[in-house]
Amino acid sequence: MKIKTKLTLGVGLLFLLIILISIVGAKYINELKADTENILVANYNSLEYSRNMLVALDEGSEKALQKFDVNLQNQEKNITEIGEKETTSEIRNNFEQYKSNKFDSSFQASIRKDIFRLMDMNMQAIQRKSEVAKETADKAVFWIAITGTMCFLIAFVLLVNLPSNIANPIKDLTESIKQIAAKNYSKRVHFESHSEFGQLAKSFNTMAEKLEEYNNSNLAKLIMEKRRIEALINNMHDPVIGLDENLKVIFANEEAIKISGLTHTELIGKLAQELAIKNDLIRSLIQDLMIGVAVNIQKQAPIKIFSENKESYFEKETLHISITPTGEANSRLVGHVIFLRNVTTYKELDFAKTNFIATVSHEFKTPISSIKMSLQLLENEQIGKLNDEQKNLIDSIKDDASRLLKITGELLNMTQVESGNIQLSILPSDPKEILLYAINATKTQADQKQINFEINCPDNISKIQSDNEKTAWVLTNLISNAIRYSYDNATIYLAIQQTSNQVQISVKDTGQGIAPQYKDKIFDRYFRVPGTKKEGTGLGLAISKEFIEAQGGHITVESEFGAGSTFTLTLNKAT
Repeated sequence: MKIKTKLTLGVGLLFLLIILISIVGAKYINELKADTENILVANYNSLEYSRNMLVALDEGSEKALQKFDVNLQNQEKNITEIGEKETTSEIRNNFEQYKSNKFDSSFQASIRKDIFRLMDMNMQAIQRKSEVAKETADKAVFWIAITGTMCFLIAFVLLVNLPSNIANPIKDLTESIKQIAAKNYSKRVHFESHSEFGQLAKSFNTMAEKLEEYNNSNLAKLIMEKRRIEALINNMHDPVIGLDENLKVIFANEEAIKISGLTHTELIGKLAQELAIKNDLIRSLIQDLMIGVAVNIQKQAPIKIFSENKESYFEKETLHISITPTGEANSRLVGHVIFLRNVTTYKELDFAKTNFIATVSHEFKTPISSIKMSLQLLENEQIGKLNDEQKNLIDSIKDDASRLLKITGELLNMTQVESGNIQLSILPSDPKEILLYAINATKTQADQKQINFEINCPDNISKIQSDNEKTAWVLTNLISNAIRYSYDNATIYLAIQQTSNQVQISVKDTGQGIAPQYKDKIFDRYFRVPGTKKEGTGLGLAISKEFIEAQGGHITVESEFGAGSTFTLTLNKAT
C-alpha cells in the first residue's frame, strides 16, 4: 500500500472521529443549555417574583402593594409546574381580599403561606431538573470518552507504524544524497518498495548515473568555475547586476533580486529595456546606459528604494567592461556591472540631524515666547511696584531660563555624542562629593515639591575613575527626573555601594514608574514615555548613557510600574 493511501485512511478516520466527538459534544451541550435555561426561566424567575412579593407584603404601603401586584402578574404569566397555577390563583384571591380589608391579618398570613408553598414548589423543580442535567452531563462524558479513546488508539497505531515506514527510507536516501554531495557518484539506493519511495529510489539511481557520466566531462569543470563566480557575487552584501553589451541581464545577486521586487526567473535573461517599462528601479539603473556613457565609472546621487517595508538609500556605480580580443588592437564593450552601495545608515544620520535641529527650534521657541510675554506684563504700568503676581512672573521667567539653559547644555552634549568626540578628563574622584554636588544642584527643585533625600553612603567609600563634570551632570539629570516624577512630600533614596573593583551610585524614587513596554526604550534618543509632560528634548537619558559608557562604566534601570524606578550607574574604582 502506498504511503499516501495509508495516511489518507488513518488521518481520514481520525478526522471522522473528531467530527463525531464534535457532534456528540454539541448535542449534549445544547441539551445542558436547554436544561439550564429551563431552570433559569421557569423556576428562578418564580422564586424572584415570590421574594419580591414577600418584601412588598412586609412593607405594606400602597406603592409596595402595587409592586406586589406587578410581581404577581408576572408570576401568573410564568406557570410551569403542576399545582403552580392553583397556588397562584389562591394568592390572587387572598391578595384581592387583603386589599379590601387590610386590617384582617388572616389574609396576609394566607398569602405568606401560599407564597412559601409556591417557592417550595419551584425549589423542588430546580432540584429535579438539576438531576436531569447531571444525567445529561454523565452521558456526554461517557460518549466523548468512548470516542476519544478510539481516536487515541488510532493515533497510537499511526504513531507506532507510520514513522518507521517513512523515516527508514528517508534515512537511507539521505545517506545516499550525502554521498552524492561528496562527489561519490557511484552510490546507489538498494531498497525495494511498492510505495512512493520505490519510485524515488529508481529516479535517484538514474540521477546518480547521469551525474557520474557528467562529472567525467570537461563541461563540469567549466560549470564549477561559473558557480564559483556566482557564489562570490551572491555573497556580496551590496546589490550587483551584470548586463551584456545588449543590456540583457546575465546575473544578479540575491540582494539585487530582493530590492528589485522581481523573481530570479523574471530578471535573469531578460532585456533591461523591457524590464524598465514596468519596473521603476530597473529604469533608473539603466537610464544612463540607454543614452550612452563615455566614462568607465559613473557615480550618481543616492537613489531611494522601498524594500521589505522600509526605505533604503543606495549609491549607484556603473562599470563598463571592455576587452581586447586576441589578435585585435582595439577593445570592444562586452557588458556592464552595476553596483549599489547601501548608504542608508548615512542617510539616517542626516535625518537624525535634521530632526535634532527641528527639535531644538521647537524647544527654544516656547520658553522664549513665554519670557517675552512675562516681560511685557512686567512692563505694564498698571502693575507698578513688584507684588506677588509680579514675583510669580519673575519666577516663571527664571524657570524658563533654566529650561533653556538645560536644553542648550543637552544640545552641546549631544553634539559631542553624535560626533564621537566626547572630551573626558578622567581623574580619581570622590563619589560622595559628586553626589552631594548633584543634590545641591537640584535642591531648589526638590524644595518646591517638599521632597526629601535619604542618603546611604559608607564612610570608607573608594574613589572612582571618572570625569567629575560629566558624572555630576548625569547624577543631576537622574535626580532631577526622580523629582519630576515623584509625588509631593516623597522621599528619594540615594545610595553608594562598592564591590571589589567597582562603585555603584543609585537613585531610587517612589513615583509612577515605567511601563514594561517602554523600559528598553528610555535610553533611546528623542524618546519620551507617552502620557508624560512634554519637557526637555528626550535626550537626557541617552546622553547619560553615552557619558557613563565613555568612562568605561554602565547605567541600568529597574522599575515597577506604579511603584517607582531605580537608576544605577556603575564606574570603576580608581587605581
